[in-house]
Amino acid sequence: MITARPLTWLARRSTAVTLASASTARATTTASFGHHSYSYYYYSTTTTHPSDDNGVIQRDGPNLPVDVEYYTSGWNVDDIQDFVNPGKYTVHTYNKISPQGLERFPSQFYTVAPAAGDGGDDDGGKQQQQAHALLLRSHKLQPDEIDVPVRAIARCGAGTNNIPVAKCTELGIPVFNTPGANANAVKELILCGLLLGSRRIVDGINHMTSLGRQGLARERVEKDKALFGGREVRGKVLAVIGLGHIGASTARDATHLGMTVQGYDPGLSVQSALRLPREITLADSIASAVTNADYVSINIPYIKGTVEEGGTHGIIGRDVLAHMKQDAVLLNFARGELVDSEALKDVLDQGAKYVSDFPDDVVWNHENAVLLPHLGASTAEAEDEAAAMAAETIRDYLEHGTIRNSVNFPTTELPERHERIIRITVVNKNIPGMLSKITECLGRAGLNIAQQLNQSRGDVAYNVIDLDPSAHDDDSKHVRLTDLQKEMTMLEGVLAPASCLAHRALDIRETLTDLQKEMTMLEGVLSTRILFGSPGIGYSRNIDGPAKGND
Repeated sequence: MITARPLTWLARRSTAVTLASASTARATTTASFGHHSYSYYYYSTTTTHPSDDNGVIQRDGPNLPVDVEYYTSGWNVDDIQDFVNPGKYTVHTYNKISPQGLERFPSQFYTVAPAAGDGGDDDGGKQQQQAHALLLRSHKLQPDEIDVPVRAIARCGAGTNNIPVAKCTELGIPVFNTPGANANAVKELILCGLLLGSRRIVDGINHMTSLGRQGLARERVEKDKALFGGREVRGKVLAVIGLGHIGASTARDATHLGMTVQGYDPGLSVQSALRLPREITLADSIASAVTNADYVSINIPYIKGTVEEGGTHGIIGRDVLAHMKQDAVLLNFARGELVDSEALKDVLDQGAKYVSDFPDDVVWNHENAVLLPHLGASTAEAEDEAAAMAAETIRDYLEHGTIRNSVNFPTTELPERHERIIRITVVNKNIPGMLSKITECLGRAGLNIAQQLNQSRGDVAYNVIDLDPSAHDDDSKHVRLTDLQKEMTMLEGVLAPASCLAHRALDIRETLTDLQKEMTMLEGVLSTRILFGSPGIGYSRNIDGPAKGND
């Protein structure tokens, strides 16, 4: 079964924005190629735009198609108007996303709305407009919530445990996060926890509340202060486990408080190393980092599985805790599952302290434990920053094919192209020979490659290719972009080719429709995308691969 969204373009010198009237027609076509057969639904929209006295279409926004044709299998054609919105990308949100962040989506190019079931208007049960991208925070995203047109998913936060990342990779969909967006908020809570573990502040608050109920607060305020003695952090040793955005920021501010900092991070990158204070001492293991430390801050990601299995579940266990000082303070604002609760209780019984914003069923009422609600990123500033970063990440990918901060796709950025360059991006399985198959498609179409970039990560590879149509001047061999994309899309191993083309109408005499059909029919392709002028148009996805007949 194949789902595709081609379009027929009429190149214009100016741009259109107003859809004044439209007439529609539908038809069904079945095509056969050898033992393969395919059925398409065609949906045509002929749009009339306002024009000036000379008959030139007047436009003041992005390039919009004059004639748009969609073909699809697997959609309800009668409802196609509910999710087709030529001229704009559609972004669906889950959870409450910061309005300041959502403002990064320009309204002339994007429609942003809550997803159905998350406050979105379902129009009396009628299918709402399908999304090109999804934006969420804590919502547990289900595979059936990822509609066919979705080509990018971003989470406002660092973790992506609530997103089916493996399934998205299989579908050729990049998943993005916002590393560092909440780093300052979490860092400040870590410093707060450091002080809470030093001065018995919570115990003092509870004591004064009790005295107040008895009317004894003024009488005992000076006498009872000796019950809550503490220590200063200046001159003490802080061990930071994990030196990413949050860990590095914590280390820097701790040095400003006069603390000696030692850290550990087996995957320390050059970028992270540059954020570290000069005074930090790097250890070669967690155990050595926490040795002689007065405070230990955990700032590592949670990965399912034990340490032996390559995970981080219970990584702060008896062997690590045994190296800490008896009165050390353990700060956990990363994930509760990182700490072995039973082993933790043993060291708390001996005088250590634990401060965290995660629940713990074993030490929740221990006198040496201070457990807070999960407040790490709960500041207006952090939510604004995370939403803004997620929005910019989605825009970079949809508009330019650029990939940053993805958890399943390689970081990829090709320098900006000039207005007559056509950008095509291809997602494929990371197997030998795919790049040559893709470039051979371009060669057979007579297209000149201006620049290209190929990156891979795990089982997926990502290609960004800029084409120069001005090098193809022979009218008898005029560029047929739709034929090219269909052929590339059906190459065995290709998951999701996409095309981001310059946002100006190019004088291309042939239509994109036939090319995209042919590309989508290529063996092994999952999806294709051609974005030419009008945001949101030109994406197709091969859902199940070609249907094969009997030999």
